[in-house]
Amino acid sequence: MHILCLDLEGCWVPEIWVNVAKSTGIKELEITTREEPDYEKLMKRRIKLLHEHNLKLTDIQNVIAKMSPLDGAKEAMDELRSHMQVVIISDTFEQFAGPLMAQLGYPTIFCNTLIIDENDNIIDFQLRQPDQKKKVIQALKGLDYQIIACGDSYNDITMLKEADHGILFQSPQNVIDEFPEFPTAKNYSELKNQIYTYTK
Repeated sequence: MHILCLDLEGCWVPEIWVNVAKSTGIKELEITTREEPDYEKLMKRRIKLLHEHNLKLTDIQNVIAKMSPLDGAKEAMDELRSHMQVVIISDTFEQFAGPLMAQLGYPTIFCNTLIIDENDNIIDFQLRQPDQKKKVIQALKGLDYQIIACGDSYNDITMLKEADHGILFQSPQNVIDEFPEFPTAKNYSELKNQIYTYTK
């Protein structure tokens, strides 16, 4: 039996922090795991910027409330879920994910947690576990599932390597060039064709 493990931002929904950057004018928040492979370094920089600009959790949630899945994402997700189990494995946070999961039909998601103080400030973050994307794949393989994994950024690479089949989906050219061992898909039609090839 196959399980499909998917990254979230950049693949199915827009990048949350990029949208926050556009909404607030804080250009430094546009940097994502497509450019910065060190996730902890990236998050510490983001939290520092939030404090410098007095942005709180509610401010970010207000941006997320106006976001929608990428064009065609819900339809592609529905089709894939009709053929196999789908799990989203994301480095986003439970305080961010809810409205977007509702719009995608509530797929299962594994993600991280923000630590919030009494004044609604984001003061830290808690990873579910280090390298959680890879470890989720290992756990599912331990249950004798065949895993297909899809992601777009540096933080997805260990997940793709651990899966039985890894696909770079809508990735920037720098990631594609650095990891030529993975097949690529540029849109949902190409992605579905690749996935169905592995499940025949």
